[in-house]
Amino acid sequence: MKVPLLDLQAQYAQIQSEVEPQVLSILRSGRYIMSDHVKSFEKNSAEFLGAKHSISCANGSDALYISLLALDIGAGDEVITTPFTYIASSEAIDQVGAKPVFADIDLNNFNISAKEIEKQVTEKTKAIIIVHLFGQACDMDSIMNLASKHNLRVIEDSAQAFGTEYIDTQKISHKAGAIADIGTYSFYPTKNLSCAGDGGLMTTNSDELAARLRRIKAHGSEKRYYHSELGVNSRLDEIQAAVLNSKLKLIQSWNQKRSENAKIYFQLLKDLEKDKFLKLPRVEDYSNHIFHQFSILVCPEHEKSQNYRDELKQFLGNKEIGSEIYYPLSLHQQEVYEYLNYSENDFPNSLKASNSVLSIPIYPELNREQIEYVAESIKEFFATKKIQIEAALKAAV
Repeated sequence: MKVPLLDLQAQYAQIQSEVEPQVLSILRSGRYIMSDHVKSFEKNSAEFLGAKHSISCANGSDALYISLLALDIGAGDEVITTPFTYIASSEAIDQVGAKPVFADIDLNNFNISAKEIEKQVTEKTKAIIIVHLFGQACDMDSIMNLASKHNLRVIEDSAQAFGTEYIDTQKISHKAGAIADIGTYSFYPTKNLSCAGDGGLMTTNSDELAARLRRIKAHGSEKRYYHSELGVNSRLDEIQAAVLNSKLKLIQSWNQKRSENAKIYFQLLKDLEKDKFLKLPRVEDYSNHIFHQFSILVCPEHEKSQNYRDELKQFLGNKEIGSEIYYPLSLHQQEVYEYLNYSENDFPNSLKASNSVLSIPIYPELNREQIEYVAESIKEFFATKKIQIEAALKAAV
């Protein structure tokens, strides 16, 4: 049996009959940029996310960069973010001339810890970029209270969390990305809501920020050929907007199917967690989990966790099961950030996650037989390593 990490062809089959005539119509129309489909997607996504404003752009990286510019973050400023994520989150900070400062994660949910953020706040700190990683929201009440205390702006990187719901302390539900000053999204093909190329989105409840975001993304212009500030060229095209509008109708059911698939994994793999062969992701009380990725920690208490993780990945690959390591190197370990002078052990939870994390197939089109095949294959791997791992764990106690 073959189980890919993601099956975009199966997903496309669900929208093909609607999208293809629309794409052909766009091509024939000669209106390819910022026309009716883009306007429709901005309106529909704002309604879905519960945000006052939804501003499309070319990709998720641009969304982060433009958001920092709109918040006047620049040279001499510090922005706190997580070291356990894709580099786009920190890269945007460097691109505006500010300094990225990392704060460790909570290993139970892979998200940045509010307590760790507070340890990193200085007089130069101007903002926080949080990442709702793998499809579960960060502890936004704690983070927003911290931001208010220190007069900091907050950007939500929601690239992996389109449709994730956060429940605040008043028991009010919010969509990830519609809580802080600005929310950003990526529609790269692997995202839970994706287009057929690159695409991005920014959300805000501030009229002033919305106007600034729209201006910056269009060369600093509100009226053609008139420019009030320096901006960039970052536009979502009509074809991508048409694809996104079609998929937006299905995103709730797709997210729900991911959660249902996760429940099957939880049931099938719980004994391996009990025996400390792996650690399953935790679903927090304050957030649902759309499982953009189903990420396990392989032997996280074992000194050779990275070896076992890599061996498991190879074992699954031999059985034609897709898996991926998100992320094999924490950002503070990256060569590009040597200038920050972090040591490898400055962020132990991020380091442990990088050494032991493995994501397995969770996409909505998976059937139960495929999920069972993945789970049984993981069990088979640990059966071959059981004596070796148990002896090592016992010796470490």
